[in-house]
Amino acid sequence: MKTQELIASSKQALVAAGQQLPIMEAFYTIQGEGRFTGYPAYFIRLGGCDVGCVWCDVKESWEAAKWPVLSIEQIVDEALKFPGRLVVITGGEPLMYDLGPLTKLLKEKGFTTNIETSGAHPFSGDFDWVCFSPKKFKNPHPSIYKHADELKVVVFNKSDFAFAEEHAAQVNPLCELRLQPEWSKVARFTPEIVEYVKNRPNWKVSLQTHKFMDIP
Repeated sequence: MKTQELIASSKQALVAAGQQLPIMEAFYTIQGEGRFTGYPAYFIRLGGCDVGCVWCDVKESWEAAKWPVLSIEQIVDEALKFPGRLVVITGGEPLMYDLGPLTKLLKEKGFTTNIETSGAHPFSGDFDWVCFSPKKFKNPHPSIYKHADELKVVVFNKSDFAFAEEHAAQVNPLCELRLQPEWSKVARFTPEIVEYVKNRPNWKVSLQTHKFMDIP
């Protein structure tokens, strides 16, 4: 086997083991959605997604091979440069990877770990908060339901209300339920979501406040 092939094979093995991960971007900002809206947070956006949401606002994340592969030590060292100790692992679809090693190291360094996921792959990692946002484009893996602390359904069309209830019936009773208008449909669906939540108080409204503030 040639040297380049050996290097590629070794890198693939390390990614499969969760010791290295493709990083599209990582940045310190304010969490704009869900339970931790308003909290300072360090976002780790992993490259790679096979869900294919038509309205995805980070489609450039889909192809994992486009992004540099970093060791989990490098990833955590970058996070440590900022004062906040809340990390949000997102994507792409982060559960395409074994997140056990990364979350273990983050916790050893004093971080609170959150994840935002469609749940389309088997659950992995040690998380303090799991935001499960199922998508119609790929069914969730059954393992996600017992781990979900927050069910966040993006409303893009009328049928998404029934879709939300379908998944709400499967999460644990303590899971927080949220409906969020897709950004291009904010004007169209926010009034309907408000009325829906007023009549079904087990749900809450979620907005992408970071987009209103024009921050990442």
